[in-house]
Order: sequence, then C-alpha cells, then structure tokens
Amino acid sequence: MLYREAGDFKTTYSLDQQTFPIRSERWLFWLFIAFAFLVVPFLINDYWNKAVLMPLLIYCMAALGLNILVGYCGQVSLGTGGFMAVGAFAAYKLMTSFPGMDMFSVTILSGVITAAVGVLFGLPSLRIKGFYLAVATLASQFFLVWMFNKFAWFYNYSASGQITAPERTIFGYAVTGPNTLPWATYLFSLTIVFVFAWVARNLTRGRLGRSWMAIRDMDIAAEIIGVSPLRAKLSAFAVSSFYIGMAGAMFFANYLGAAEVTEAFGIDKSFLVLFMVIIGGLGSILGSFLGAGFLVLLPVLLKNIMVNQLGWPTDLAAHIQIMLIGGLIVFFLIVEPHGLAQLWRITKEKLRLWPFPY
Repeated sequence: MLYREAGDFKTTYSLDQQTFPIRSERWLFWLFIAFAFLVVPFLINDYWNKAVLMPLLIYCMAALGLNILVGYCGQVSLGTGGFMAVGAFAAYKLMTSFPGMDMFSVTILSGVITAAVGVLFGLPSLRIKGFYLAVATLASQFFLVWMFNKFAWFYNYSASGQITAPERTIFGYAVTGPNTLPWATYLFSLTIVFVFAWVARNLTRGRLGRSWMAIRDMDIAAEIIGVSPLRAKLSAFAVSSFYIGMAGAMFFANYLGAAEVTEAFGIDKSFLVLFMVIIGGLGSILGSFLGAGFLVLLPVLLKNIMVNQLGWPTDLAAHIQIMLIGGLIVFFLIVEPHGLAQLWRITKEKLRLWPFPY
C-alpha cells in the first residue's frame, strides 16, 4: 500500500522527528510541490489565477499567521482585516517611496512593519484574555481602518482615497501593475508562501512554539516553569502580524492591483480568516491550508454549478452560497471541532493500521 511504515527505519532523533515520518508521505509532498512549481505555471490562465490560485495562496498566508496567534498561543484576535490593511498600505508606501526596491523586499518589509503594529496592539493581552481580548483586537480593526481613511498621507493624498500598485518586475516579468502575467504572480506568491510556511513549521516545533503552546494550555503553570508571558504573547502577536501583513501586501499588490481600505479590508476579512482557522484546525499548519482551501474553493465551485451549469440568477446563487457555507461551518463545529486537520490525522492513522483500522 502507499501509506505503510514497514521497512521505514529511523536511526537518529532527527529522522524520528521529521514533519513527514513515512517515506511515501515525503514523496507525495515533494511530488505535490514539484507539480505546483513546475507544472501549474504552464497550465493556468488569467481566470484560474485571479479566481482560484491567488486568493488561495494569500488566504493560506493570512490563515497561517492567525493560526499562530489563536491556535498555538491561544490569544483570540478579530483584527486580521486591519493588519492586512497595514501590510497593504506599507507595501504601497514602500513601492512609491523606493521605486528601485524589489517586490520580495517590499513584501517582507511590509510584514515587518505590520509586526511592529501587531506588538503594539498585542500589549492588552498581557492584562486581559478571552472575550475581552477579542473585543480589544476588534477595536484595532476599526481603528486601523479609520486611520487609513482619515490621514491622506497613507494614500498619497489621492482624491479617490484609493491606492494603486505601481508596476514591479522580477527577472523582467511583471508581478504587479496592469501588465502582470498570471504565471509570474502565481510563482511569486507560491514562493513566499512555501518559504514562510516552512519557517512557521520550524518555529512552532522549536522553543518559541513550545512557549506559545504552554501559554495557550495554562498560562499560570507556564509562568511557574519559567516561560515569560510577555515574551511569548508579544512574540506570537509579532509573528502572526508579520504573516498577515505579507498576506495584505500580496492581496493589494499582486492580486487586486488597487484597493480602498473599507471595501478591501473590512471586518468581513477578519471573520473570514478566523473561520478558515477554525474549520481547518486550530494549532495546525496543515489546518491553515485546508481551511483556506475549503472557504476559497467551495464558493467558486458552488458559483460555477449554480450559475454556469443550472442557470440560476446571480443574486439567488450568492444567497444560497452564503447559507450553505454558514451551515457547513456549524456542521464542522459540531461534528469535528478540531477541524479538517484532525480528520486528516485520523485518516492517516487508519491507513497506517490497515487492514486493521481502529
């Protein structure tokens, strides 16, 4: 069978602690990555890039960042949309102020700026938690959106209040601006997501990740054994905001091309990313990708079936789509509170013991 441990021996601790401990699983992972990098760019067109792949990659990055904070550190946040706006406006100011800066540097620096803002809004987590912290982060969402609307410096005094991404190229191919190529923006975003998903996986398995999980499980006990709540909570806010800021920068520069803060980064973005984390699985890197895939791909599938195949009116299809997705969210919360990642873990355990599943 494909998923078997027989003959797959571990002789060192590092081999035993691999992310993919079974050889066939490692092969499947690397084949999937090779397909994503080497085959998909030759197959995609503008529709697949704009409707499916770019939203999927960007929301994977945002869900990954929020999962670090909520899933691994246990700090509830409803300010994801506001932090994505920080990343977007930081990218805009960097691109307009430093025309020679490459897009990789713009995206990463946007994440760094968002991390600093995240630490500032993470300070209340040192005194409050749970519902009260959720309300405090929700306040950050409204404050950041108000600030970007209020002060014209952030959008370079544009009369419309809209920000537009200038053209940037990588190896001569445009990844932002009006002349972008689908495969170029896809490969740029995929590279960012792949590299920083690998970084997140190592962070959560290291000393910092263990301190986050100790705070999540019982903060008083964690402090007694030597974990600093200040360092753990603020580092979680910083790392989480860093990822969300990069997602916001890509959402603005590589996907939309132009954005208005209230429409593009409203409260609905915060709830959407939170639902992705809950459905995918709290405290799971894979869960971030599964949740983002579920809430990005399912609406596209439903729209194609109801509008293109069945010929239903667009407004009726949109309302039915909202009801179906809401019902599925409730269903998952009742049937499997640990999300899609837990279902995948159970499936793997059954495959490992086949033909004697428990």
